[in-house]
Parts: sequence; C-alpha cells; structure tokens
Amino acid sequence: MGRWLALELASTIRHDGDGGVVDDLATAHGATRWIQAQADLLAGRVPAGGAAVDDGLRTEITELRRAVRALFARVVAPAPPSPADARRLMPADQALAHLNAVAAREAVVPQLDWPSDGVPSARLLSTENDPGVRLVAALARAAIDFLSGPQRVRLRACSAPRCVRYFVKSHGRQEWCKPSCGNRARAARHYQRQRMAADGGSAPS
Repeated sequence: MGRWLALELASTIRHDGDGGVVDDLATAHGATRWIQAQADLLAGRVPAGGAAVDDGLRTEITELRRAVRALFARVVAPAPPSPADARRLMPADQALAHLNAVAAREAVVPQLDWPSDGVPSARLLSTENDPGVRLVAALARAAIDFLSGPQRVRLRACSAPRCVRYFVKSHGRQEWCKPSCGNRARAARHYQRQRMAADGGSAPS
C-alpha cells in the first residue's frame, strides 16, 4: 500500500494501544522526529536535513493538521469522522481557506528538465529561503494533492473501537485500517451479541 504525506500528517493523532490517544506532534522534539521519519516523502520538497522545529513551527504544523483532519472529516461524511476530534473540528470552509493560504506561502515556479539521453520531466523550483515556510507549504501542497486525487474517494475513518485513524481503502471489503483493528471490532461485536442475548434471555416473558 502506498504512503501519502497528508495521511501521515493526519495520523500523528493516533490510538496509543491502551485506551488513550497520542499526539506525535505534542512537542517540538516529537515534531522533529516525525519530520525525519517522513524524509522519503519530503524528498525534493524541502532542503536536505529539513527544518529545525521550534514551538512556533510546531504550532504551524499542528494547525495545518487541524485543517487537514477537518477536510478528511468532510470527505468521509455522512459517515462519522475520527472520534479523536469529532467534537472540535475546524469548520470546513475555514479549513479550506487555511490549507490554501499555507500552500501559497511558498512561491514556486515550474522548471523543465530534459537530459540529452533521457525524457523531459517537470519540477517545481522554490523561491523561498526559509526552510520552515518550505516545510509547512510542502505539507499543505501534499494535502491538496491528496484531496484532489483519486485516493480521496477511498478515504475512510476506521470504525474499530478506540481507533482514531483515517485510512485509504485498498480493497472492496476493507472496513478497518489494519488487521488488529478488525480483530478488535469483531470481538466487540461478538461481546455485544452475547450481551444482548443474555439480556433477552433474562427479560420477563
């Protein structure tokens, strides 16, 4: 299955495996580690070595994540959004405006590369010197690419108990983001059926 930078950003809010929710971007150090882990997806978008994340840049990234998760919730509607932030979602029109504004912070120009022994290809050349601006703009453009691409229609919010992830459906019958979530959901359904049967059996006739 492919990886998408926008989905990776949304997934920095995740289930901790013990009934709670973890925010991988809760600290500047955590945000730096996450950016380093996305080096392959950020290659060619930001300068080698990335940007040093301070609290200001971390706040910009987390605010962009709020916008992305709000737009993900719009995609999966009328199905329920991720329960992690369902009650405090940024309004969709505000999220859209924020995403576009962040993407516009970096001016880029198209450039044509055409080696003498190869085929032509296009790339975007940045005119921005601030690596932090380039980073958040790259994340915003990745979200725009994702939301305007064919994978948008396969985006789902995992419905397994306690899971807060969004995922891209890879086959027709997929209901959960990973097998462990499927096992947990089936166990919960089994428990619910047993409880309903027990309640029905003990009810007066």
